[in-house]
Amino acid sequence: MANLVMFCILAVVILGSAIMCVTTKRIMRAATFLLFVLFGVAGIYFLLDYTFLGAAQISIYAGGITMMYIFAIQLVSKRTLQGLEEHVKGNRVIGGALAALIGFATVIGVFFKNQLFDRMATMTEKPEIPMQEIGMALVGSEKMQYVLPFEFISLFLLACIIGGIMIARKEDKQ
Repeated sequence: MANLVMFCILAVVILGSAIMCVTTKRIMRAATFLLFVLFGVAGIYFLLDYTFLGAAQISIYAGGITMMYIFAIQLVSKRTLQGLEEHVKGNRVIGGALAALIGFATVIGVFFKNQLFDRMATMTEKPEIPMQEIGMALVGSEKMQYVLPFEFISLFLLACIIGGIMIARKEDKQ
């Protein structure tokens, strides 16, 4: 019962923060709400006893990625952000809602095509995957393991940071 209560609390925090993240007009508040969403997802991982994934969620996403967003926001000059206002147009809202409905219908169609609803209904015992196997899949170098994509992502993020610094650097033209 306590797990269900904690899950409901985390779900409310995640959904509320996600809605506030996309609806706020202040960019730093959006980054803060994103941080709350990522901490909530880590809380669900800890609730499921996936401590490795929870710790990775906090250290990589909540720590690293959010700090990189804030760093990129701080690189942009205040003059650029001051006059930035976006007016919501009715046709954009309708287009966004239509795109969301099409995406939802596609997901439901894939579920029905692959008979996932039937499989979930007949599933009595959930398969348990040991954390050692998940950890080896994330940092292993064999086939279907992810150390090489992690390295490429780290190089890509480094290039983005260097590019952001080069763009933000103001050179005095005399």
